[in-house]
Amino acid sequence: MSQFQLNLVESELKIVLEALIEMESRMAHICETSDDEDEIADIGNDLIEVRLLLKPLLAKAVAQYGEGIRNFSREPL
Repeated sequence: MSQFQLNLVESELKIVLEALIEMESRMAHICETSDDEDEIADIGNDLIEVRLLLKPLLAKAVAQYGEGIRNFSREPL
């Protein structure tokens, strides 16, 4: 399997993490609420892939930038 490397600054990484977390949440909701077994299977498989990507990415981001990397609030400081 070939690998792809990408260098991101903190603000870019935060955007990627926010999008992945939102996607994971929407997919989990579909799996929990859908009555369509095919939809659950398809989305469920994709959900596994998203979680396999998100978990180590989030762990590395927190290790490097701290817990604040998880704060996606748009509220003014």
